[in-house]
Amino acid sequence: MGTHDTFVIVGAGLAGAKAAETLRDEGFDGRLVLVGEEPERPYERPPLSKAYLTGAADRESVDVHPAGWYGERGVELLTGARASGLDPAGHRVELDTGERLGYSKLLLATGSSARRLGVPGADLAGVHYLRTAADADRLRTALSSGQHRVVIVGGGWIGLEVAAAARHHGNEVAVVEPRPTPLHQVLGAELGEVFARLHRAHGVDVRVRTTVDELCGDGGRVTSVLVDGDTELPADLVVIGIGAAPNTGLAEAAGLDVANGVVADAALRTSAPDVYAAGDVASSFHPRYHRHIRVEHWANALHGGPAAARSMLGSKVSYDRVPYFFTDQYELGMEYSGLAGPGADVVHRGDPGNGAFVTFWLRDGRVEAGMNVNVWDVAEPIQALIRSGRQVDTGRLTDPGVPIEALLG
Repeated sequence: MGTHDTFVIVGAGLAGAKAAETLRDEGFDGRLVLVGEEPERPYERPPLSKAYLTGAADRESVDVHPAGWYGERGVELLTGARASGLDPAGHRVELDTGERLGYSKLLLATGSSARRLGVPGADLAGVHYLRTAADADRLRTALSSGQHRVVIVGGGWIGLEVAAAARHHGNEVAVVEPRPTPLHQVLGAELGEVFARLHRAHGVDVRVRTTVDELCGDGGRVTSVLVDGDTELPADLVVIGIGAAPNTGLAEAAGLDVANGVVADAALRTSAPDVYAAGDVASSFHPRYHRHIRVEHWANALHGGPAAARSMLGSKVSYDRVPYFFTDQYELGMEYSGLAGPGADVVHRGDPGNGAFVTFWLRDGRVEAGMNVNVWDVAEPIQALIRSGRQVDTGRLTDPGVPIEALLG
């Protein structure tokens, strides 16, 4: 691709910014436009619910690149601009400003948005979501004074990380979760209970098998959360963390294949010529799992953006990264690698009740996923074990005295 080509990236998050970086690093010298709906330059999202929310990191620490980087690398960064239309046949993108951008290649990195809670009172003042930097700014300001009664709806990763940050600031916290444990759908009952115990030990009222019926208010501001039809939890602040939905509207309106994300092949090519997808919005074919998967976590944006950029440049790409994510809550740090399917056998290296352990999910003696909790420098060998596809001896796998690397042969 040469100087007369124009590449457009719609979505100025981590995936889009890293794609732009890779395009320049690998020699693309044509026009490069990065379109972002938010007013900020590209930033990373994990600190928004972790270090930034607790006050341990400042606002600038979340930026993907310094302010001057985009101009220095010849990247036209359009912030506060929304792509309102896509014409794949004409190779054009229309912005809500009325501007039309022609492209030789287009990357959709539009990410995802927080799912909204559909109960009465969800629009009251004092109800927060956490997805954007602006969301984090508002929530950090609200939490930092402490002494508030905070109810968090949803016991997933965002909900639990916000709970830890809220307790850090000295707030009274309750978590409401409809399933039997926090993280039940991701980790199952036994490991979900590890996180329930952690939060209860830090003073959080963790309420499972509990359903939110209404957010109640006075004078337009939330004052309580009605659960299970007859119980009111007092609330000065409510944080909704019930998942995210991919931002597929632009692709869907343009006639691209969409199914739980923008459908893409292993090279991150969509159903439209010269249109690619990466990050949260992409449901790409994964060679390891022989099916399309969509991964919302930071590592997928970090690596998927560059993979899409190389594919746009004509390189042979087969995006087969092992899914990875991490969390930090109080004194607990965790990394999860892989993708465990239903019915997998679960075994532990160490005792989950003692705060430091590794859990493996096995199928036919092969490791599908691994989670290390307060055990460090093992994520890479766990991923290598997953990639190897080899059968392992369960006794050696669960023996802390056997290095994980030794199981690779």
